[in-house]
Amino acid sequence: MNFKTLLFALASLAACSLPIIADDRPNIVLIMVDDLGFSDLGCYGGEIETPNLDRLAHRGLRFTQFYNCAKCETTRSTMLSGRYYPEVNNQKLENCVTIAEALSNAGYTTLMTGKWHLEPLPNDRGFDRFFGHLSGATNFFWGDDTFRLDEDTWTVPKTGFYTTDANIDFALQFLKESTKPEKPFFLYVAFNAPHYPLQAPQKDVEKYLKRYEMGWDQIRQTRLKSQADLGLFASPPKAAARPNEVPEWNSLGESERQTQQLMMATYAAMIDRVDQNIGRLMNTLEQQGKADNTIFMFLSDNGACPFQRTRETTRLENRMPWDPSSYWTYDKGWAHACNTPFREYKQNQHEGGITTPFIVHWPKSIEQPGRITHQPGHIVDIMATCLDLAETSYPTEFKGRAVGPPRGVSLQPIMKGKTRSPQDLYFTFYGKNNAFRSGDWKLVNKNTDAFELYDLSSDRTELKDLAKSHTEKYDEMKSKWDQLAKQVGQAEKKKNKNGKKKNSKNNPKRQAAPTKAKDG
Repeated sequence: MNFKTLLFALASLAACSLPIIADDRPNIVLIMVDDLGFSDLGCYGGEIETPNLDRLAHRGLRFTQFYNCAKCETTRSTMLSGRYYPEVNNQKLENCVTIAEALSNAGYTTLMTGKWHLEPLPNDRGFDRFFGHLSGATNFFWGDDTFRLDEDTWTVPKTGFYTTDANIDFALQFLKESTKPEKPFFLYVAFNAPHYPLQAPQKDVEKYLKRYEMGWDQIRQTRLKSQADLGLFASPPKAAARPNEVPEWNSLGESERQTQQLMMATYAAMIDRVDQNIGRLMNTLEQQGKADNTIFMFLSDNGACPFQRTRETTRLENRMPWDPSSYWTYDKGWAHACNTPFREYKQNQHEGGITTPFIVHWPKSIEQPGRITHQPGHIVDIMATCLDLAETSYPTEFKGRAVGPPRGVSLQPIMKGKTRSPQDLYFTFYGKNNAFRSGDWKLVNKNTDAFELYDLSSDRTELKDLAKSHTEKYDEMKSKWDQLAKQVGQAEKKKNKNGKKKNSKNNPKRQAAPTKAKDG
């Protein structure tokens, strides 16, 4: 052995004997559920049993004014890009980086399970590992043909499969196989539950059947009382009345009440099952000694869903929701109860459509655990928060191409018990339902109708339209809205016209499956 070879061997031996220095930046677990109402969780006033999420809330931080984008794909593109969805051409994720890409560049292991509903594949947008479906909704027992394991087609087993369980099965597998002690990880779990079709194991559904005999009118009143008992609002808001199109529960026939009772019991069972699986994840991280320096963030992509899309064969043949061939949904009656105390639903920009329960749990850094904050936040802030936690920044270019600027602001000051400067917030859904919030004032419309104006500091449930009595404030808000909408809208048109990024036709693995808007 010559002298140089000896020196190299000694150096290699010394390097191998050095202790691994762990990165002390936090692990990040981001959990999104699909079509969950504001009041469904126990810690937000609901009667559904969610002990694991309640534990995160009571040891962490709950928000009462945190906003999503009212729809599946618009929320996902906004959250993952840190820019409003029209600026990134919605599902195409153009002119941006994703959270996974930014955190991967910062040295994180990046993992995802669940519903994607964007383009192209997750592995093409920064995720090291992926299991889940590309579609906007899927059968919970049978899945669909868009399931992937990384870039490869994954065939759903014919028996013994339930999507909610599989999401955590693979999350735990990825954590075991892919993480390294010297690297923090980012895990994004996007549950399809409780999005329709309403399907759950029989034992979970039967657990809740009697609970909903009282109907949606009484459930809403019970949730209002629970919210008051929890001190969820600084001053309990006046609840929005039952809409005219929703019948009084006692006016329904016995058969219809039984059907509606079964649907809500199934919905509750789906949420219960999500909570059970979150408990599995929490327990594993605690056993591994990673819980204290792992930040959990939990939220929903929009409010409860008002769409009645039950398939006729399911109703005529009375297929139970634990039958994989069933396809049940609920509609406005239960959705109104789930969004207590707010009005409107998924796709609307009124509070019932865009307000999500948002829980942050981080034992190492949350000030005053169990605290409830009324400071506003927006899903566009998630990117900024993750970058702040990872001690990195949003790039001005990525892989040789320019990207647009981020919109959000980190939530860390709120976590630390400080007051964060309020941000103007922009909302839109395909131009039909729009909103703009500045301070406590909110401008909002529905189905391209005239804008309404609300002072959320005294009217959180949007019951008193001030557009005609506060014309000066209305004009100020409308001017701000027009300016921001034009800025964001121009970005959308420019990309629609000039954007050239497409999925490769030569590589079917990298083509996201087509999705239908109604499944979002």
